[in-house]
Amino acid sequence: MKSAEARSEATKSRVGGKTLLNQRIFLFGMVDKKTAENILKIYEDAWVNQDPEKILSIFTEDSVYHEKVLQKPYVGHEQIKQYWQSKVVEEQSDIKFKLLNYYIEEDIIIAEWDASFFSNEKNGRVHIIEVAIMEISENKIKSLREYWQSEVLPP
Repeated sequence: MKSAEARSEATKSRVGGKTLLNQRIFLFGMVDKKTAENILKIYEDAWVNQDPEKILSIFTEDSVYHEKVLQKPYVGHEQIKQYWQSKVVEEQSDIKFKLLNYYIEEDIIIAEWDASFFSNEKNGRVHIIEVAIMEISENKIKSLREYWQSEVLPP
């Protein structure tokens, strides 16, 4: 894992006839293992327990959620909550989730999981393998892009 990168910005200001050098340091976040595991555990719990409020706790207010990357994303808590209510709470039940792998690179978490659920829409059990790319800001998901393949399992 690389160390966090910093960028500084210097500005000058005049106060009481003196020139002061103001320096701001911007730290480009490194997601640590504990934060990544916490986000992934809350994601799992929110999905398995079909809890839209819990899922919002790990997203920034202005987050962008791409469930299907070639379609319009859900932006902000209100749209994400509506999506979870309709897709997870109303269409899915008996959800099983297994985290297979995760990787951290600076402010990105890449996670791979295997899941299954009963789909009311498809009237059968769906198996899904997914890779999720999560951009993290202040220990919350700023952007999520999901890439997945699913199949309806035989009865």
